[in-house]
Amino acid sequence: MTMNYQPPSLIGATNASVANPFMPPLKFARAAGAIMTYEYKSEKPKKQVKEMIKVLWPERKTFLKIPFGYKFNTKDRCVVCGTHKVWDMSDPMRPPIPLHKVKKGYPMRGTYCDKHAGLHRQYEMLEQQIIADEHGLEFNQYIPKPKVPKMLQSAPLTSLRQSDIESLSEIGWMIRPPKMLNETNEDELFRLTIESHAINKRVIELMTKGTQVVQQEIQEIEVE
Repeated sequence: MTMNYQPPSLIGATNASVANPFMPPLKFARAAGAIMTYEYKSEKPKKQVKEMIKVLWPERKTFLKIPFGYKFNTKDRCVVCGTHKVWDMSDPMRPPIPLHKVKKGYPMRGTYCDKHAGLHRQYEMLEQQIIADEHGLEFNQYIPKPKVPKMLQSAPLTSLRQSDIESLSEIGWMIRPPKMLNETNEDELFRLTIESHAINKRVIELMTKGTQVVQQEIQEIEVE
C-alpha cells in the first residue's frame, strides 16, 4: 500500500508554493510545509529576532512591485503562507492571534498553520531567552512550569527525621515510635526518650503562647 503526499491546502494562493530544499532559507521557512526549526544565520540574539520577524511577517499583496494590504488576512488562513488551518480551542499548540508587525500592531483575522505556529513558538522562546539574559536569570528557570500537587511529588512517608517529629509535635501531633515485639530495656528507654522529647517541644510551644497551667486539687478518697 502506497500513500501519496498531500501538500497543504493553499486555497487562493496562486503564487504560493510548497517548501523544497532548493529554496533560499527565508523562502523555505515562509513557504507551506512540515513543522521545522529555523536555523539562524547570526549568532547575536537581537539579529536572530529580526530574522524570525522576517519569517513570520504576513504576506503582502503587490501591484507593480508596490506592497499594499495583506494577502491572506482571512479567517482560518495562515497569514504567512496561506494554508487553510482550523485550530481546536483545546489544542495546546494553538498559536496566539497574529499581529500585522509580528511583535506589535493590530490583530489580524487570519492565523498560523502548524509550521508557522511552531516557528512562532521558537520566536517566543528566543524573546524569553533575551529577557532572562538581561535580568541575569537562567533560561531553564525562566520557562514557566506547571504546578504539581505536593501529594504527587513525594511517595508515602515511611520514616521521619528528628526535625520532622519536632515540627509535627509543635503543632499538636502525637508521634510515637512503633513498639518492638522483643523490646529490651535499651529499646524501651530510646522509645520513651523520643516521646518525651516530642512532648517537651509541645509544652514549650504552648507556654510561649501564654497558656497557663490550671492547678487542680487532688481529693483523697477514704476507703472504708
